[in-house]
Amino acid sequence: MTQQHIHCTVDNCHYWAQGNKCVANEILVASDQLGADQPDRIDATTAQNLNPTPVNTCMSTCCKSFVAGNSPNTNVDGIKKQ
Repeated sequence: MTQQHIHCTVDNCHYWAQGNKCVANEILVASDQLGADQPDRIDATTAQNLNPTPVNTCMSTCCKSFVAGNSPNTNVDGIKKQ
């Protein structure tokens, strides 16, 4: 399988790395509505249990894997840095 490269410009995220790279081993991209409705523990590790959340534009999506870089709860979602 080809390795994917996820690019992210949110430099205050725990998973952000030099060159605008996301170094999370998993991410969950969802609709803004799902992101707003679900607690932080609902993330990539639980994605297989979620219903699809179709949207009409990229402006209606969010990366649910965000964790603030200075957060003491960097393991709240079970995702790890690569």
